[in-house]
Amino acid sequence: MSTALVHPLRHLRVLSLNMHKGLSPLNRKLIIHELSLALQQEKPDLVFLQEVQGFHQHRARRFEHWPSAGQADFIAESMAFRAVYGGNAYYTHGHHGNAILSHLPITAWRNTDISHNRLEQRGILHAELEGASETCGLHALCVHLNLLAGGRRWQLRRLREEIERHVPPEAPLVVAGDFNDWRNDARQILVEEFGLQEVFETLHGKPARSFPARLPLMTLDRIYVRNLSVTAARIGQGHPWKQLSDHAPLMAELSY
Repeated sequence: MSTALVHPLRHLRVLSLNMHKGLSPLNRKLIIHELSLALQQEKPDLVFLQEVQGFHQHRARRFEHWPSAGQADFIAESMAFRAVYGGNAYYTHGHHGNAILSHLPITAWRNTDISHNRLEQRGILHAELEGASETCGLHALCVHLNLLAGGRRWQLRRLREEIERHVPPEAPLVVAGDFNDWRNDARQILVEEFGLQEVFETLHGKPARSFPARLPLMTLDRIYVRNLSVTAARIGQGHPWKQLSDHAPLMAELSY
């Protein structure tokens, strides 16, 4: 991956959200337009999205204002951002996966299949961004892990291998997404063994409760960092977020 850099950035505002394919929590309404507006209002520099609909033939017919472009490109265009999309689950009428949207130029990206069973198609979307540091590019990894604990632990080891093989030790790193990690299995592998920091644990002593969005009880979502300082971490609660997905977004402010 390239490490060319321009206009170093000292502060980074990050947001991660399982966007439920741009539909309301019960799938009755298309809310991609409201979601796009809410993201714009948060003014992030870097957005990690899970359950992003790349294409869906049936829903495009059902909903009058379904975007003609994939959801990642639709949101990125509304924010004047760059976007990369990694499709993971493919079916006869469409596909969905993860996306990274960035204010910074994206110099390289890869999507790695980490599916552990036939029912849960998962991937690691890995992008390198320029302009984040004077010495090396920022690496951003977006993930959505299994519901089943055994597969999730296997995927956490694959995530660690991806970082070991493709992220320089000195590079700023952000790993974010829906870890489905209500048992906090990731802590041993990513924090205790590998030295990453989880932003909410760093500032508040424990992971954020992000699911369900209307009354968050479960700690499913995470933002991990390396070679970055965590200056703020909060959950998007109340209006409008509780109407926009079944997950609440995680937000963090980072500095070099």
